[in-house]
Amino acid sequence: MTLDPQAAAVLALGAEGEAPPFEAGTAADARRAYRASYLALRGDLEPVASTVEVTIEGPVGPIPMRLHRGIDAPETGAPALLYLHGGGWVIGDLDSHDDICRWFANAGRCLVACPDYRLAPEHRFPAAVEDAAAALGHLHARADDLRIDPHRIAVAGDSAGSNLAAVLALMARDGTVPPLEAQLLLYPNTDARQTADSYRRFAEGYGLTARTMRWFRDQYVRDGADIADWRVSPLLAETLAGAPPAFVVVAGQDILADEGAAYAERLRAAGVPLVLRRRDDQIHGFASAGRHIDAARQTVIEAARSWAALRVSDAN
Repeated sequence: MTLDPQAAAVLALGAEGEAPPFEAGTAADARRAYRASYLALRGDLEPVASTVEVTIEGPVGPIPMRLHRGIDAPETGAPALLYLHGGGWVIGDLDSHDDICRWFANAGRCLVACPDYRLAPEHRFPAAVEDAAAALGHLHARADDLRIDPHRIAVAGDSAGSNLAAVLALMARDGTVPPLEAQLLLYPNTDARQTADSYRRFAEGYGLTARTMRWFRDQYVRDGADIADWRVSPLLAETLAGAPPAFVVVAGQDILADEGAAYAERLRAAGVPLVLRRRDDQIHGFASAGRHIDAARQTVIEAARSWAALRVSDAN
């Protein structure tokens, strides 16, 4: 597979920086390094109709959350998207994926809510899942105040955030959280066993390394038994039948490529309406490099349009 020249340029920028890998230091070190890198990579922060910072009630305390209302979003009864940021459950914050959230808000003509969920290792599994569930519950319970339609809420995320989104979608199917209209998964992490062949093919030299991903996982889980829990590894869920319709993006040159494709195939086999987009020339995290990679914003817009098309299909 040929690597997108823009993705290759991003990899070259990373190599020039000669920053130590995240696993060489502490979680706090990783967060500082990540902030320095994402400020140089993320795309334009598009203007939106409004931005509000709120604090919602979480299972063990308050959760900060940022709300973007897209330009041309309905004043009342707007669709809503819960966006869960990536970062290996260890790094990332309300600013790291703000470009993606704004793109979704405008392209989807919707309200986008991004919670600053608890991070590992200070807060290991299932803390992030619990906070994501609390954020969805807040959107549903406060739909009138937020001027959104509680029947038109979707969930999205990238990488570890996409892992949380997939888990939340299965919880919604099971009725343990409010229902979801769709799940939009960008290069999802679905199998914490980390045994897929793409971990070998792209172990080094493609951005996220196999060693770093192992470190992220080990910061997140409490012990080895958690790895087989479907709330950590949704690919291992007994069935995916009845899950919300899905839009899944697989980056072809990514250690998570095989498990993302496998999850999409299981969704399809279970009869879940699915749109699968393979970006074979892309690397992990390309949507977070919008300053350099055109496919970042393009992919988000396609995901938003796929979600909107689903609503049109249901109406007909």
